[in-house]
Amino acid sequence: MARSTVPLSIEHLDKLCAPCRDCLFWESEQVHRRRLGAQQRAAEKAAWFAEVAREWGPPGRTLLVDGEPVGYLAYAPAAYLPGAAAFPTAPVSADAVLLTTGHLSPAGAGLGRVLVQAMARDLLQRGGVRAVEAFGRRPHSPLGTPGGADCVLPVAFLHEVGFRTRRPHPFTPRLRMDLRSAVTWRDEVHAAWRRLAGVVRPAPEAASSAALPPALPSAPATPRAVPRHAESPRT
Repeated sequence: MARSTVPLSIEHLDKLCAPCRDCLFWESEQVHRRRLGAQQRAAEKAAWFAEVAREWGPPGRTLLVDGEPVGYLAYAPAAYLPGAAAFPTAPVSADAVLLTTGHLSPAGAGLGRVLVQAMARDLLQRGGVRAVEAFGRRPHSPLGTPGGADCVLPVAFLHEVGFRTRRPHPFTPRLRMDLRSAVTWRDEVHAAWRRLAGVVRPAPEAASSAALPPALPSAPATPRAVPRHAESPRT
């Protein structure tokens, strides 16, 4: 099984049938998006992708398995994500990019950490970014957040892949991961597997799978609308 990551594109969302393909939770304010039909939302999402890619670069990474997309993470500077301002733990720190959401198909189960490491490498190569921050959701929260549960990553997943709480909140804390520490952690994991291989020599596929955490939460098949400008907390 060959794995790789590439810049996220709108075409990847189409192939994955991702719930956020026509979702504007992070990109549009609530009142505006409620006036739009599915086709209009999809067109506005594509326009947002084009604008961010032109001005900043691709807003995320896609995970490929044997050449086919199986999951992605979406992220961008907070200036492009006005919906984030509605969270009670906003704003995002000035030196950080905002990780908004992610999705893994069944074929990508267990590979969430691969995507997180690819995100860290991507942002370090771009330069000028010290950290990634994310708004997390806790289990059984009333989700007064703007949008819906499917648009906000679980706190448990963020902790598993190296994020730490930056600003506490009972339902939607803001978490942070330093990019340098993320890359250092990745290198330590790879070195540990190389040492283990010299003693046990596990099969390559078994070794690579064991080093990874549980998959990103699979989003339901029904898309959720997602925003463009700050709105009152209500995902």
